[in-house]
Amino acid sequence: MGRDVASVTISGEDRRRYRDKVRRCLDVLARMLGESQFDFERPHIGLEIELNLIDELGDPLMRNADVLKAIADPAWDTELGQFNLEINIPPRELGGEGTGELEAEVRDHLGHAEDRAGEVGGELIMIGVLPTLRRSDIGEETLSSNARYKMLNDQIFRARGEEMHIAIDGPEPLRMHTDTILPEAACTSVQFHLQVSPDEFGAYWNAAQAVAGAQVAMAANSPFLFGHRLWQETRITLFEQATDTRPDELKTQGVRPRVWFGERWITSVFDLFEENTRYFPSLLPLCDDEDPLAVLDDGGIPELGELTLHNGTIYRWNRPIYAVVKGRPHLRIENRVLPAGPSVADVVANGAFYYGVVRMLAEQDRPVWTRMSFNTAEENLHRAARDGLDSTLYWPGVGEVPAAELILRKLLPLAHEGLDRWGVDPARRDRLLGIIERRCVTGQTGAAWQIATVDSIEESTAAPRHEALRLMTRRYVENMRSNAPVHMW
Repeated sequence: MGRDVASVTISGEDRRRYRDKVRRCLDVLARMLGESQFDFERPHIGLEIELNLIDELGDPLMRNADVLKAIADPAWDTELGQFNLEINIPPRELGGEGTGELEAEVRDHLGHAEDRAGEVGGELIMIGVLPTLRRSDIGEETLSSNARYKMLNDQIFRARGEEMHIAIDGPEPLRMHTDTILPEAACTSVQFHLQVSPDEFGAYWNAAQAVAGAQVAMAANSPFLFGHRLWQETRITLFEQATDTRPDELKTQGVRPRVWFGERWITSVFDLFEENTRYFPSLLPLCDDEDPLAVLDDGGIPELGELTLHNGTIYRWNRPIYAVVKGRPHLRIENRVLPAGPSVADVVANGAFYYGVVRMLAEQDRPVWTRMSFNTAEENLHRAARDGLDSTLYWPGVGEVPAAELILRKLLPLAHEGLDRWGVDPARRDRLLGIIERRCVTGQTGAAWQIATVDSIEESTAAPRHEALRLMTRRYVENMRSNAPVHMW
């Protein structure tokens, strides 16, 4: 959600007023879309990376406030758990010089933060789920010291009316109950942003949904949770379950979950914001003083604070974003399906693949979403999360196909052409997409490397599971710092 809020007591009147403001904001957004308020010269991209803090053993370190103070950089912020941090990389034109410098810039940021974290006995790790996290690490006392997290936790459990049941199948199935949303803090992701015009938004969002399964298959990096080996990208199902406000009765009635793939292809960004307003009650009903209609009538650009706050508590895997930057409104898609890591090179390569493929899919004469059901796209995501590159995905024109084959034969050529259309330097294009190619050829994702390394440690040393996870985590950090892509580990 990314917004600080004050700790307050929420009344029924607060909820009614907030609902009215959200609807007013939605009406203003509709008018702005009709008046073509969102012009821009070249699209910009943005990048957010969530990370974990660990100690010298590889266990979670609950000191993000101390590390943030030491980093002293506004690009860094807290996340849900005291062992989480997030960095926001400044936006830049897609295809411009800034795109080529992205990898070096991220490495510089992380290097500085690593040095500062070391001053308080910590290290940073980019990984989808921290393997050494234990159930004892997720009590309410480990929430970050920001009122918004405590309020969000309280409101989710108020809506549920009961504790949460988490059930994940896999080689070592997990069943547990929790009375906090802290299991969500185990999920650390990368978010790729892409500025999109209103006219093109529907096509780009549909394209991002269509390719989500392939993205997860080739980037899976979350096989362990609380000592259990589960899905290749356990983060997907964990995030869906850990923020679910619905008791079983509401699930049976078909009430939508807060972490949501969606239920249909769209024609406009308005479809998504309208669905958010229609289907989801508020979690943080906090109003500001802006009258969005009055601001627009006076020739200004409204912030639409209630609409954006509400949108921030609905966790679509591809989330629509409205924002005002330097007095100008813009729309962007926030792609949220991928885990953090393993290396910066891997992260930037994943972004190159995504930006290239969605450009081509969005501009096809016969779009992929006219030839594939929405439910199939969602099923692809969950198949990929369970089985990674070993999954079988559906794609129009080829049917059911191994994920690696789909990426190598169909999607990588699209990514090459798409990056050309964005104006990305050919040498950078080839290096980054070459990382994706080698990952698919070798079959070595972050998840595959983690599983194989733990198996090797357990077989050669007879170490108990948690110790094996610690040793693997230490090796992972060393490889991450080298910036070698994971297929070379």
